[in-house]
Amino acid sequence: MRVACVGECMVELSERPDGSLVRGFGGDTLNTALYLARLGVTVDYVTALGDDPWSDAMVEAWGREGIGLGRIRRLPGRMPGLYIIRTDEAGERSFHYWRDSAAARDLFAEPGAPETRAALEADDLVYVSGISLSLYGEAGRASLAETLAAQRARGGLVAFDTNYRPRGWPDWEVARTAFRAALAQADLIFASVEDMDWLFGAAGEDEVLRHRGRAEIVLKTSDGPGPVARVLHGASETAVPAGPVERVVDTTAAGDSFAAGYIAARIAGLAPEAAAAEAHRLAGAVIGHRGAVIPREAMPALAF
Repeated sequence: MRVACVGECMVELSERPDGSLVRGFGGDTLNTALYLARLGVTVDYVTALGDDPWSDAMVEAWGREGIGLGRIRRLPGRMPGLYIIRTDEAGERSFHYWRDSAAARDLFAEPGAPETRAALEADDLVYVSGISLSLYGEAGRASLAETLAAQRARGGLVAFDTNYRPRGWPDWEVARTAFRAALAQADLIFASVEDMDWLFGAAGEDEVLRHRGRAEIVLKTSDGPGPVARVLHGASETAVPAGPVERVVDTTAAGDSFAAGYIAARIAGLAPEAAAAEAHRLAGAVIGHRGAVIPREAMPALAF
């Protein structure tokens, strides 16, 4: 099964306690692609980059991880976006962005959009996030929606991770419209109660659950002592709690790695509930390290 992850990777600067900065690269769907590749899934990253040294370094790093590079558009004279992560004493992080002219924003703009769309339609599963939707503007989102509709029409699948970031949107109503459209197209939905409450208020959970029975849904909550994934598949619903985590250092990429673990486990043939348990294990390992990408030797041995 071939997976395509669509979105943006940026230059990442992580602020240390002494105020120094460490450079890396990160983005929500890129993190998911990387962990999918580490778990043995054939995955391409679909984005646009510039012709600058940092774009070159990104491509080299992705190639070393086994991510497919054939869907990357390189736009002359452009650069990737940049963000800084600040992490508090509890491991919670905040993000500060410089990305308005990032090359990834023009992935679905002419003249290269037809090639991107045609390539995506050949994949078995296309993974997008709420952050992906925020990149492209109205015309770009319409082009992506048409692409996903064509891909589903030929039997492909769409996975959507809500991952709502208010600063990426001009206003709430634009975001609500885009999210409702994406939820309606998705065969697999990763949603958090927190994301949906931010966007839709008290009706947030209902916006997801209206697709129950049509889509496979993983609804993540933080009630109780730790994260719980409500897995809704067909007529069944199972609550899968995360196991105990030894330490929380940095919650960056917790949701991104969870999605990768779940998708990889489902591709390997695990039932949805078992897939959620393995996804929790991967996310638990990730939050025990600084940054979005943990060392290879820290990857947990999953049951598939």
